[in-house]
Amino acid sequence: MTPTIEDIRRAAERIAGEAVRTPLLASAALDALTGGHIYLKCENLQRTGSFKFRGAYNALASLSEEQRAHGIVASSSGNHAQGIAEAARLFGVPATIVMPGDAPAAKREGTTRRGANIVAYDRATDDRDAITASIVAETGAELVHAYNDRRVIAGQGTIGLEIADELAARGEHADLVIAPCGGGGLSAGIGIAMAAESPETQVYLAEPEGFDDYGRSLASGSITRNARTGGSVCDALMAPQPGALGFAINRETGARGVAVSDAEALAAVAYAFRTLKLVVEPGGAVALAGLLSGRVDAHGKTVVIVLSGGNIDPDILERALAA
Repeated sequence: MTPTIEDIRRAAERIAGEAVRTPLLASAALDALTGGHIYLKCENLQRTGSFKFRGAYNALASLSEEQRAHGIVASSSGNHAQGIAEAARLFGVPATIVMPGDAPAAKREGTTRRGANIVAYDRATDDRDAITASIVAETGAELVHAYNDRRVIAGQGTIGLEIADELAARGEHADLVIAPCGGGGLSAGIGIAMAAESPETQVYLAEPEGFDDYGRSLASGSITRNARTGGSVCDALMAPQPGALGFAINRETGARGVAVSDAEALAAVAYAFRTLKLVVEPGGAVALAGLLSGRVDAHGKTVVIVLSGGNIDPDILERALAA
């Protein structure tokens, strides 16, 4: 079932007091650089370091005590993993995360530190969905998918509500919102919120080149898989293909895709660190990269850039700054 704006409003009530209402920051530097009026929605400052906590907590809060008692299982390269681990810790229930063996160390450590058990797999040779399904069958645990889950999408949609509310309080509205995209849950949730609260706003979803299955799928009108399973510095955005639920929503709301190179994503990481004084991971910086590269024209427009996560390993940050 497709989530609605009412689902998102209920999610906002559920996560209030646990999730951070992250700041919407103006940037004079970006205004001068782009000729637009730029805001940054700083989900890198969210609990667990990414927007994923919103959807994870809403999903667990939507379950009955009996459902939670069997435990939670999810598959993730790290940000959804940490969101689920933290939400499960808060509810006092066990969580198992199916995670690729090459996931960043910071994300693995953050997941285990919050009490979740990791089951590692090989991106190139293993089927994570099959592994996850076998755990569900053996344990009776509740599956919380990273993006193809209405409860998760509703939780992510609270970002759109906050953007619309804060801009309205300033007497403004967004012409564009650009959000990073892996499986499409974030952009879908934001799209639902914007369609209801700010229908004149165009949503863009930003992806790494080579993993731009969403943009290609939107252009063709049908779901298209990525040819590769790994190889981008944007580890958070390497979903194999769009989730069916989010894809239907993104098509309905008229979302558009933009792809950026790994070099552009790393340049955005460096710009965020040096100029904006914000720590952002490559996958969390692709929307900013779309702006800085000129792939999205911001001239004369009010644009909101979603910085979706800040869980970056030190060596990747050093690589970005060196480049």
